[in-house]
Amino acid sequence: MTKSGMVRQKTCFTPALYAANLSAFLLLSACSSQPVKQTKNSDPWESWNKSTQSVNDSLDKHIFKPVAEAYVNVTNATIDTGVRNFFSNINDIDVSINDFLQLKFLHGGMDVSRFIINSTVGVAGLFDVASSLDLPKHNEDFGQSLGVWGVPSGPYMVLPVLGPSNPRDTIGLIGDAFMNPLTYFSIFGGFTGSMVSTGAGVVNATGKRADLIPAEKVMEEGSNGNRYEFIKNSYLQHRQYLIEDGKEETSDDPLSSDDIDSALNKTPSNAPNSAPATGKKATVDVLPIQKKH
Repeated sequence: MTKSGMVRQKTCFTPALYAANLSAFLLLSACSSQPVKQTKNSDPWESWNKSTQSVNDSLDKHIFKPVAEAYVNVTNATIDTGVRNFFSNINDIDVSINDFLQLKFLHGGMDVSRFIINSTVGVAGLFDVASSLDLPKHNEDFGQSLGVWGVPSGPYMVLPVLGPSNPRDTIGLIGDAFMNPLTYFSIFGGFTGSMVSTGAGVVNATGKRADLIPAEKVMEEGSNGNRYEFIKNSYLQHRQYLIEDGKEETSDDPLSSDDIDSALNKTPSNAPNSAPATGKKATVDVLPIQKKH
């Protein structure tokens, strides 16, 4: 999903951002169980949002999903894991900076260590050595940092191609782009740098979209025919959970990795011979989306 709400630049970060929001679009919807309390005026852009979501659905159906399915057919689990690990390692730069912006110094130190270990011992991040050393992947972005410091989210909005968002998180995307080294490689690397960075972004987005294919049926069943409200409530609930770090006793993250795995591995009762889908843990900028630690 490339966030068309931003000023378009000659960078490669937009495809990756597309996939990140598509994760929220599908996995959030698949696993949400609690509606978000809203006022009558909490969705003033509903008409625009529904129209944009319809266009996004069409683009996904005719372009993004077919490409993702082709990706699945030409790659194996080892290659897919290596691709996800590589981009997840790059994302740890963004996560580390936002840790410190939110004064989470312990997490910041852990995430810096993750990046160093995976970039060296993990061969440029292709292998997630840090997780085996009890350095888990955290989930922070600039939109969360703005929320922690009291910046209001504004109304729910659906961005062209990118999907669920709000004004604060849209601004956050710009901040995250400046924290992504691929952005600078694209800007200052000339034509070659731009092509390499754009290609990397496309591969990243395609891999992320491919990881979401098993969740689609679960999302369709859970929405009960009202995809718009379901996706909206799921997105808002999840973002609030991330900002509050799940501190509220009644809070429940719709993207709990346990809930996702349970939903995706559930075998339909009317298909006793079908094999359960393989669930993947989730991450925010680099999918699958992962629960905060």
